[in-house]
Amino acid sequence: MPIISVLDLAPVPQGSTPADALRNSLQLAQAAEELGYRRYWVAEHHNMKGIASAATAVVIGHIAGGTSTIRVGAGGIMLPNHAPLVIAEQFGTLASLYPGRIDLGLGRAPGTDQLTARALRRTLNGSADNFPNDVVELQHYLREAEEGQAVVATPGAGTNVPLWILGSSTFGAQLAAALGLPYAFASHFAPQEMMDAIAIYRERFKPSTQLAEPYVMLGYNVFAAESEDEAVYLRSSALQAMLQLRRGNPIQLPPPVAGFEETLTAPELAMLEMITSCSAVGTVDSVAEQMALFLARTGADELMCVGSIFDHQKRLESFRLAAAARDKLIKKAA
Repeated sequence: MPIISVLDLAPVPQGSTPADALRNSLQLAQAAEELGYRRYWVAEHHNMKGIASAATAVVIGHIAGGTSTIRVGAGGIMLPNHAPLVIAEQFGTLASLYPGRIDLGLGRAPGTDQLTARALRRTLNGSADNFPNDVVELQHYLREAEEGQAVVATPGAGTNVPLWILGSSTFGAQLAAALGLPYAFASHFAPQEMMDAIAIYRERFKPSTQLAEPYVMLGYNVFAAESEDEAVYLRSSALQAMLQLRRGNPIQLPPPVAGFEETLTAPELAMLEMITSCSAVGTVDSVAEQMALFLARTGADELMCVGSIFDHQKRLESFRLAAAARDKLIKKAA
């Protein structure tokens, strides 16, 4: 049975504010809960004009407080930016407030540029190279405290918040396999090593107290609408933002542009096609077909659906139609 979830970048459309974006995120989370999405994750990014989820744990509390059943989490926390103890306390607090509903996905990238990374950490002595040790340290803080343990996360100890390893290369796959943790691959923007990473993760997976068998979740772009042309039109906002990000000029989410792809150079078009190759764009029927092919090719256990759309109502509708596509596949499989 296809399992779908939502990855929300809390997009800030041009002409709006971060406050608007955060209200929109809560409304989308409430809709996702009603539509039967498994989980709702937000991502840590910094110094990005068009993303309002920099204070990720705070946003998770906002979303969890306005919903009741959907799992809410980080996709992810960029652990090199933080002391593991601080993250244990933050997510221990969330798990205490919303028991059984909090996920913690961990990444080793900074989620920003190097100048901003320095501002976040004050120094760069802590690096991505420490990531495996930081994950193990964080696990330690989230387990039951041991007799005589000198540093205890309160809240945190004993909450056993489920950890996920995020990645866009085979490094994360190897770490997730070695630690026996679920693995989420960023195929929605960096699909190049996806199949290799999945294979390595499944082949090398070692069962743990958290997870008995490998579990793969893949990022998946979805832009659904009542017509194919409208879906392509709506997607153009995300493509514009992605192109500007690759140029080193992050912007707020722009309005859609008809025929945007026709204005691109061949290298720009090739780059965007590669980045967004893990996508479904179109009507319910075509999204269901594309989703089925992707699931068959990858064997993914879950799809983390991403869709930054300028018009909030159109965004809500896109996720409603994506859920309808999922239901169509479930009915077909029954």
